[in-house]
Amino acid sequence: MAANRSQAPKGPLDGVIATIHFLSRICGIASASMFGIAMLIICQLVFMRYVLNESTVWQTEAVIFLMIGATLVGLPYVQLLRGHVNVDLFPMYLKRGARMTLAILTLACGMAISALFGFYGLELVIEAYEGGWLSETIWAVALWKPYTALPIGFGLLFLQFFADFLALVTRRSTPFDIHDEIY
Repeated sequence: MAANRSQAPKGPLDGVIATIHFLSRICGIASASMFGIAMLIICQLVFMRYVLNESTVWQTEAVIFLMIGATLVGLPYVQLLRGHVNVDLFPMYLKRGARMTLAILTLACGMAISALFGFYGLELVIEAYEGGWLSETIWAVALWKPYTALPIGFGLLFLQFFADFLALVTRRSTPFDIHDEIY
């Protein structure tokens, strides 16, 4: 892959792609931090409930919101690493042109789906904010706050798909990271 990058054209898109990759890495750090904080809250919950015999009010809900938020915010980082589940067997047997077409269609579908989820996620955040929605627990969290993970995660996933698309059509990367010289 390093040999392919040295042949890639240089230009303003390099900055755009690098910026999106940087944002995806920030999302990875934020996601890992959120999972770490959720783990610490679980430890605190267990200590409070089973060692001190005290009730816990906010911990369970906070852990749920943090873990869901971490999953959504971590989407672009996982896409950056190509960590989502995929099947490489089919693209491996395609010729280069067909492989490129399949990769473009796959990225276009990913962009469409992430844009759709991001749009409706933003709509949900606005509706929850304007409606003053609160969780039905003693903690009564304003639900627009945890819901913001939807448009943020899917919006940044859209950007990562877009960066992958730009890299593919400008020959900065290969379809499915498969190099023809292998076969």
